[in-house]
Amino acid sequence: MTEVINTSLPQEEEVKLNGFKRALQTFCGWFGFGVFGRNSNKKRKKLFFDVIGYILLLLGAFTMIYPLWWMLAASLADSDMTLLRTKFWPSGTPYFGLFYNYERSITALDRTWGLENSLFRSIGNTLIYSLVPVTIGVIVSAAAAFAFAKLDFKGKNFAFFYCLAAIMVPFPSIMIAQYCFYDALNCCVCPLAMVIPGCFGAILTAFFIRQYLYGLPTSILEAAKIDGAGYWRIFWTFIIPLAKPAIMAQFILSFMGSWNNYLAPQLFVRENAWKPLTLAISAIDGLGNIDNQPVVMAASVIAIAPILILFAVFQKTIIGSIMMTGSKE
Repeated sequence: MTEVINTSLPQEEEVKLNGFKRALQTFCGWFGFGVFGRNSNKKRKKLFFDVIGYILLLLGAFTMIYPLWWMLAASLADSDMTLLRTKFWPSGTPYFGLFYNYERSITALDRTWGLENSLFRSIGNTLIYSLVPVTIGVIVSAAAAFAFAKLDFKGKNFAFFYCLAAIMVPFPSIMIAQYCFYDALNCCVCPLAMVIPGCFGAILTAFFIRQYLYGLPTSILEAAKIDGAGYWRIFWTFIIPLAKPAIMAQFILSFMGSWNNYLAPQLFVRENAWKPLTLAISAIDGLGNIDNQPVVMAASVIAIAPILILFAVFQKTIIGSIMMTGSKE
């Protein structure tokens, strides 16, 4: 006789398992998920995923904002010991006032660099390195983008892909050659090495503006040609106003990159009188004073404040321009 094996669960364990099933079914059903044959609730399921998504977004926002908040709080600390204890706000403030570290950051390098108001001088140098080459360079890039997007000439595609290939060349691979070239021209003792190269435009800027110009109707340009307008008049009269969002967005992004540039000034600027803000903050950090870190944080807040304000004001223009770069006529 074959022995029959009883695979059924004991009654007590079956009752426990049925209870677990009912609890799991109730729990998942409340969030809108169908379990064991029940139909799912789409509204509750969407609400569940929305809540999870917002929680993840809040965690990401906190991760991005907290270092900025800590930097602001640390700039108001009274010493490095208080700085190390800073979590959400410093436990103590300087004895000479709330903005004492900001006052110290303005004159921290006066003796080291042998200049008066070194921080203000470095801010002025940063404005020169950012505004002059970026303004001229963006206009040159827009002209190149107009030629690549709307004009037909022999070798246009080859020239454009050749320019795109230059984007693949990283700056560290050519910086020694650039330094030797600028040094031979005696440009490292003045701001020319930081100003003149940027006036020739940027390939990436021209690429984004070119993609934006593809969305503009060519019929307007053809009508302008019939009326006798030349290419330069078309560019200044039609292209610049129509592509203003893209040009403004690329100007802001290029300005932010030039403002935060550290490696190029470190290589190409020798004189302390022409050093930008990034090198000034690095020099303040290198002074080695025991209470110096709050001063460094104060100088960092001064450096990052214009960029945050600029991005907050023009963020819709930047995002809208980047979204429009993929459109075509």
